[in-house]
Amino acid sequence: MINLPKNKKIILFDGVCNLCDAAVQFVIKHDKKDIFRFASLQSDLGQEIIKYIGINNSNIDSIILYQSGIAYYYKSDAVLEIAKNLSGIFYFVTIFKIFPIKLRNYIYDYIAKNRYKWYGKKDTCMIPTKELKSKFLE
Repeated sequence: MINLPKNKKIILFDGVCNLCDAAVQFVIKHDKKDIFRFASLQSDLGQEIIKYIGINNSNIDSIILYQSGIAYYYKSDAVLEIAKNLSGIFYFVTIFKIFPIKLRNYIYDYIAKNRYKWYGKKDTCMIPTKELKSKFLE
């Protein structure tokens, strides 16, 4: 396994999805404690992490949160874990944990399945600006 940054949580995202790109920009804006780093699912590193943690490719639809040596989350659990670490009122999104995971993942899967149709798709992964380059892993 490649040496990942210590004490950082890695968000693996669909690099060609416009909704996912907007979500990454949102997280960067509200990540006041500099907790997160990012890698696209399509990247070599993204694929290496997925293989390392043993996630089935059928579960890879748009976002995975990986904490090296600790845990990984996907689907609605990943969204709620990310929100829990953001500054401001976004922490309160975790109230949705009161709903059964099957219901949360059903809604998540519905959005993930339609994300290209609703929000569009890019031909290539986002290229971060110089200011944001340190937040993205290669």
